[in-house]
Amino acid sequence: MVTGAAAAFRALHHDRSPGDPLVLPGPWDAASARVFEEAGFPALATPSAGVAASLGYEDGATPADEMFAAVRRIVRSVSVPVSADVEDGYGIAPKELVARLLETGAVGCNLEDSTRDGGLKNPRAHADWLAEVRAAAGDALVLNARIDTFVRGAADPAAEAVERARLYIAAGADCVYPIGAPLTALPRLRAGIEGPINAGAPADGSVLREWGAAGATRITFGPGLQRRAAEAVRGIAEGLVRPAAEVPGTSHVGKV
Repeated sequence: MVTGAAAAFRALHHDRSPGDPLVLPGPWDAASARVFEEAGFPALATPSAGVAASLGYEDGATPADEMFAAVRRIVRSVSVPVSADVEDGYGIAPKELVARLLETGAVGCNLEDSTRDGGLKNPRAHADWLAEVRAAAGDALVLNARIDTFVRGAADPAAEAVERARLYIAAGADCVYPIGAPLTALPRLRAGIEGPINAGAPADGSVLREWGAAGATRITFGPGLQRRAAEAVRGIAEGLVRPAAEVPGTSHVGKV
């Protein structure tokens, strides 16, 4: 089971030069997805926190049905491949999870190894679960296995991330994502991990080449772009409600 879009998306992760990482902006709705496609990005990756904000939920609180519906709207709005962040899979069995993802039109997914209470899942048990997802999906989904050691207080987050990455890649993950890993940790991760590495970089895009040179194959921004957009809208809104006399450069010519 394979689709042309999934194959094209998977190919984007390979044969990249160190200074040319795959940059995947994170649309939170159909309108932002169109903007990113029109800007020329070859693929997109939804952030669960950004989508949650657009739907009025706290991060991690979006009901599964609403998340899948949001992903479906995003996929429908663009012609480039879309990967979907579906958190920990919402407790859905692998076959059903894959079926629901494919129904949205997504060709990839993020799946994290945190527990609902903020801990870390047993890495071998999680690897077994990822293997079931891979078996159900075949080649139709690019599986990005998120590793949460840097955000869950592991004693040596880089070492544990490497250990988990090896298990997850052996289980069939196409890419691993040690979320929260700083730029300085990437060379160590790159030395210990075979295969593509997803890094989360600052949303201003200032050092993307540095992240690539340090070992990142692909770069995402989590909810960073959605939050920057919200701040821009806040600035517009505040400008509208301020009295004209307080806005520099406002002319009173013609006022009655």
